[in-house]
This record gives sequence, C-alpha cells and structure tokens, in this order.
Amino acid sequence: MRVTFLGTGSAMPTGERVQTGLLVQESGRTLLIDCGSGVLHRLQQSGVGYESVSTVLLTHHHLDHVADLLPLMKARWLAGEEHLEIVGPQGTKGLVDGLLSVHEYMEGRLDLQVREIVAGEFSIADFDVSAYETRHSLPCLAYRFDDRFTFSGDSEAFAGLANFADGSGILVHDCSFPDDVDVSNHPTPDSLGRELADRDIGRVYLSHLYPHTDGRHEEMLESIGAHYDGDVRFAEDLTTVTIE
Repeated sequence: MRVTFLGTGSAMPTGERVQTGLLVQESGRTLLIDCGSGVLHRLQQSGVGYESVSTVLLTHHHLDHVADLLPLMKARWLAGEEHLEIVGPQGTKGLVDGLLSVHEYMEGRLDLQVREIVAGEFSIADFDVSAYETRHSLPCLAYRFDDRFTFSGDSEAFAGLANFADGSGILVHDCSFPDDVDVSNHPTPDSLGRELADRDIGRVYLSHLYPHTDGRHEEMLESIGAHYDGDVRFAEDLTTVTIE
C-alpha cells in the first residue's frame, strides 16, 4: 500500500501546504480521501492525475475538505472520463446536490454515484475500510484500512480514536495547533501525546497543520514525546509512504 500526502494544510493554507487530501493506492486501486482546495493541482504534481481518480472518500463536509470536489468533476468530464463515485458521512448527497444546483451545467456530465455511510465496516474501490466517528464541529469519520493505515480526519484527541488506531502501521492524525493555542475540535500536541501513550503504532504523521505551527515543529514533537515515545513526524505535501 502507498499513501501519498497531497494536502497537509488546513483552512488557512500556506505556500507549502494546500488543504486536506491524500491518496491510497494498492494493486492498481486508487482512492482519494478528501478533496480540499489545491488537491486537484497536487494530483497532477504527484503524477497520478485526476484521470486516475474515480472514487473519493470524504471524512466530513467542511470547505477545506471538499473545495476541489466540483473542479475534480469538471476536470474528469473535460478529460473524457465518465464516472465518479463520492462516498462520505450522512449529508454527502445533499452536499453534492447543492454544488450541482449552483453549477447546473455540470448536471449529467458524469455518471455520478453518491453513497452515504455511518460508523462501521464498508467497502470502497475494492478496499475494506472501517469507519469511526470523531469529535469535531461537524459529523466526521476516521478511516482504518486493516492494520496498515488509519486516517483520523479532523478531531480532538480522545481515547476512543486512539484505540481505533491502535496497532496501525501508519496513523495520520490531525495536529492543527501548538499547545499555546486555545482550540476545540482539533488536538494540540500535549493532548495528542497523552492519548497516544501506550498505543502500539508503527509511525504517526501529523497533518491538518495551520500556519500557527510553522517554525514550531521541534517544540510540538517534544510535547508529544513527553507522553508518547513512538515515531512521530510531520507530514509534507507530495510525500509518499509505502506500507508493507
């Protein structure tokens, strides 16, 4: 399995980080998780391209996770692709219908399949996935791909999510702000480190990074490391990780 970080930023993107999106690939299967602003360009830079993305899995419906969804539809239509499947939490059909109501000329351009899911097990793009509800300001799901890969989506750090990720080869976890920012719906390094303590995870990548984290990576890693002694790194746009 290969995981490629397309966007590791947030609703306040920087020149180095676009909004949320990542690719999961294995044995000819390709799945895009989230599709924030800038992800369409990162797809081209990654060498995969929007022509290869026929399935999108959404964690939730905040703008920084869905902003490039309609541009992806249009790009695939213009490239001669005929299909797109969009899967996400309850409300996903309403989201897609709303986008198309604003841009009516896109109606019927693709064979568009929209599916809503809840916490539990499901299949998508021939991947078997487990979903877990996170703690965020909108309904949001974390996703786990057997014992290899877990993506937290947006969430506070809490024991249930840490347990959900326990045993994963790779965990990508929201860590939006340093400790001195008073924030809800996202974790700080100290809270994340406390919840990850004693969990068995091969490697943790920190993502969904606001500009507030710039220049403070070492400090944030030290804060996590005060509680959790595992391998923790910052995710970077266009980095690919291979998971055996």
